[in-house]
Amino acid sequence: MIIDHIGMAVSDFERSKAFYSKALAPLGIELITEVQGWAGFGRHGKPEFWFGVHEVAQNPMHIAFSASSREAVDLFYAAAMQAGAKDNGKPGLREIYHPNYYGAFVIDPDGHNIEAVCHTEVSA
Repeated sequence: MIIDHIGMAVSDFERSKAFYSKALAPLGIELITEVQGWAGFGRHGKPEFWFGVHEVAQNPMHIAFSASSREAVDLFYAAAMQAGAKDNGKPGLREIYHPNYYGAFVIDPDGHNIEAVCHTEVSA
């Protein structure tokens, strides 16, 4: 990963924490810590994705989380939709990016475009 961590403002901390806890679980991403009104999600004890309530909210952002498999992308999409996301692109190949780009896109409660993507070729 070229970025150590990313943070964004949300309008409702508890709603976002509940949403991301459900949506990111299939990707092995979980809530690691909460610090001064910010939640840090990540894998293996390292929080890399942060959010908290702030007086200035970003315009909708696009954030893509890596998935270990196409099945994990499918599970992310289902979990996010069940958690209240809006569809922004069902799971599938996006060959416009490259032949093995398998992604799914949802809109979170604050309008951010959240993606899960797997770049692994499916073996025969």
